[in-house]
Amino acid sequence: MLNQLKRVNRSSYEPSYAQLVDIIKEQVSSGKLRAGDRLPSESQLCKFHRVSPMTIRRAINILVEQGIVTTEQGRGTFIKPIQVWEAVFHLDELQHLLEDTQNSEVKILELRLIPADERTASKMSIIIGSHVLYIRRLIYSHGKPFLYHREFLIYDPLRPIVESEMEVTSLKGLFKGEQNSTLKRGTLSIDATILNQEESQILKLCDRSAAFRLEHIFYDFDDKPVSWGWFICPGNYLRFTATVGASNQET
Repeated sequence: MLNQLKRVNRSSYEPSYAQLVDIIKEQVSSGKLRAGDRLPSESQLCKFHRVSPMTIRRAINILVEQGIVTTEQGRGTFIKPIQVWEAVFHLDELQHLLEDTQNSEVKILELRLIPADERTASKMSIIIGSHVLYIRRLIYSHGKPFLYHREFLIYDPLRPIVESEMEVTSLKGLFKGEQNSTLKRGTLSIDATILNQEESQILKLCDRSAAFRLEHIFYDFDDKPVSWGWFICPGNYLRFTATVGASNQET
């Protein structure tokens, strides 16, 4: 099998382990290495590429993390079959909108202090009736409504939260603004839904049109929820994409 592999170029500026990763991925994407094939042993790869065992292990670890190979104790390293259920999907349209600050705009439809109801209190781990800041936003792309956003924020009278929220004018600002500088992590869940009458009117679409609901919860460094909300996106505006298996093309 070694005769199927290119050799690592030791005079290249690219690290040897990175070259080896690309070499194996190229062989997989071209079909020269197939699911179930076993890679040469560590000692064979070291001798063939004239690199250290540490270099081989580092390359194999990266390939394992990328889902290209799997290792079995006492048996070796094997090319991993495509596992469709392990696909990681990307929201490309949202990413492009996030980066397109010139053609996207955020408008605040409502901003007020309200007592948390049972559902909001449960999501944000607070007492029912605690004050939260409720915000409704409409996000435009190229002048057309694209996303409808509703959000509840923990209210802290010592923070100028109202002023900072009102200064957000782009979708990027929703996630990278000063008000989110203390966020540690977030969770995002997506489900299918149907636009209700309010959402249809705001997004200027037919009532009961198909849509996606993107719910988010953001946490601070104490792992306490500070923000809960959701985006409503018309179904024809959002597309999920994923790459499964090895590819010799940049995506």
